[in-house]
Amino acid sequence: MVFKLARISYLTRRGSSYYARMKVPAELVAVVGRNELTKALGTKDENEAKRRLWPVIEGWRTQLDDVSRRRTLSDDDRAAAPWAHYEGTLDRDDASRAARPTQDKIDAATKSLFAKKATIDGSDPLAMMDATLEVMAMHSAGALDAKLRQAKAADLRKHLASGELALIRHEIEEFARKHDLIIPRGSPEEADVGRRMIRAEIEALERTFERDRGDYGGTPRDSIVKPATTQVRERAKPGETIPELFEAYARDNPKGITADTLNQARRDIGTFLDLHGRTLPVRRIDRKAIRDWKALLREYPVKATETKAFAGMGLAQIIRANKEVGKPVITPRTVNRYLASMGAFCQWLVINGYLDTNPTADMSLPKSKGRTTRPFTTEELRTLFASPLFTGCQSADEWRFIAKPGNVRIDDHRYWLPLVMLYSGARPAEIAQLEIADVRQEHGHWIMHITTEGSDDKSVKTEGSMRVVPVHSELVRLGFIAYRERMATQGHTRLFPEAKRNSRGQMIAEFSREFGRYLGRIGLKEGRGLSLYSFRHGVADALRLAGHLDDEFGFILGHVKGSMTGRYGQLPQGLLEQRVALVESIAYLGLDLNHLMPV
Repeated sequence: MVFKLARISYLTRRGSSYYARMKVPAELVAVVGRNELTKALGTKDENEAKRRLWPVIEGWRTQLDDVSRRRTLSDDDRAAAPWAHYEGTLDRDDASRAARPTQDKIDAATKSLFAKKATIDGSDPLAMMDATLEVMAMHSAGALDAKLRQAKAADLRKHLASGELALIRHEIEEFARKHDLIIPRGSPEEADVGRRMIRAEIEALERTFERDRGDYGGTPRDSIVKPATTQVRERAKPGETIPELFEAYARDNPKGITADTLNQARRDIGTFLDLHGRTLPVRRIDRKAIRDWKALLREYPVKATETKAFAGMGLAQIIRANKEVGKPVITPRTVNRYLASMGAFCQWLVINGYLDTNPTADMSLPKSKGRTTRPFTTEELRTLFASPLFTGCQSADEWRFIAKPGNVRIDDHRYWLPLVMLYSGARPAEIAQLEIADVRQEHGHWIMHITTEGSDDKSVKTEGSMRVVPVHSELVRLGFIAYRERMATQGHTRLFPEAKRNSRGQMIAEFSREFGRYLGRIGLKEGRGLSLYSFRHGVADALRLAGHLDDEFGFILGHVKGSMTGRYGQLPQGLLEQRVALVESIAYLGLDLNHLMPV
């Protein structure tokens, strides 16, 4: 069994144990020395394995990101190398001048030499020679150092013209070591950095010649020798990388968002890290970094991580590659979702003292006018419920055959979700994860208890999404309760056992996508506007037409604050009767579903 994310296998099972697995990008295999990274997760439980998976994957991504960034010199590296060498050369000159003997020391040494001459036995000429040479060296130290510097400057100019790096290679290697860079000997990168550092040292030596004349005010004339504007390879402290802080944010979960939403935010912010690096210090998340990221997101192709042509690529690489591939780009609304994910995380960083302000503030793109999802019209509902999905199709296995009339009747979540949504307004994922025990009788009425209670993998959008929704009488007439009894008799604990989560943990995401395509196959969908969520909008409109105010039915749609009633599903009889009356007022003038006989 393999757990897949974006068509890349990250979780695999060997025997009964689970392992994390990630392919090494082709361009890094030679450096890493392996084609694939694997790690035992130490559990035989799939849900626990999924929980342990992400820290491992993020750790690997950080390592690979670091290796990748060390392999290729950035523009910042190229700018910083000559300036660092220029300053280093001048620092060494300062140290050399400070170590030279002062005139007072030279005078004292000369006086000492004459004193020794008077006392040293003439039979020991070597001792006298040593003392004389020492004083002579002190007198000529400055002149000798100047000659050596002049000779080196002349050699450096010759090497600059010929491309020779022998005099600078040690400094290149030291710069690479200090900043965790890989600069292969003989590579174009080494030649480029070497030329820059030679030019920097020539400039520094010119300053030393000026110092010999007493002028300490000189500045570089070579345009590439200038202060670096950014710190090279600045890294976050251990425990304070952006991925590590995000996991702390996820554990705090200040807004109480679902695991699905957290995973979505983790993926969204992952594209920011693709661009800026996983070792970027968190304080470097500023408005410029967000602005650069947003600019690329506006060119980011739809379903990029699920496209084989983009496998192993980062954000910028994907965008460049898409100029050839030509996939459509994500909508402004989706760009804003990425920004919202980062914004919520940054707000937590502000609260916890990692940032002073939220850099995503006011960065969202303008919202398009009007809502993108609209309710079905009565005529569209007639067309939908007269289509093969509800009346009989050629095959239940493939959607292209489901759209063709036939004798095969579908009796699973694909049939019931649209109907239950039509008369409840519940979200598709809320319905799909219902357990048999969640559909039960209370005070003589059938109810659906939408809750996280029960299975470990159930989730809701917010605490207020946990609620009791009476089952509409039309659903009972259509056989929904009979279907529930059938599933119970067959020994299922879940109402829709064939409804699955995708590799991202999203419930029935595949069905939602295929349902949209199905609408197109039966002639109902042209462009945006109709989807499963059209049923939620339709319920809201139906309740308004029945004379109810939005505040009076918000709880039916899960738009209220959380309550213990919502969690445990226990309502007083009078309150339940009111809810039954509210749900029963959901009606669609001119819609007749009498042709939908129980399966």
